[in-house]
Amino acid sequence: MSCLQVILAIIFPPLAVIDRGCGSMLIVFLLTCIGWVPGVIAALIILNKNEKNSK
Repeated sequence: MSCLQVILAIIFPPLAVIDRGCGSMLIVFLLTCIGWVPGVIAALIILNKNEKNSK
């Protein structure tokens, strides 16, 4: 998880997970529409989860 992705996850969460696939981006987008905080949390979880799996 790069510093740029963390900043994007805080400012606009769907943009941070755009490279993780359509499903992840759609989930984060819907959560962001419901509320900003759930979108940020989901984006950070998805970014962190994929970071652990790639090692």
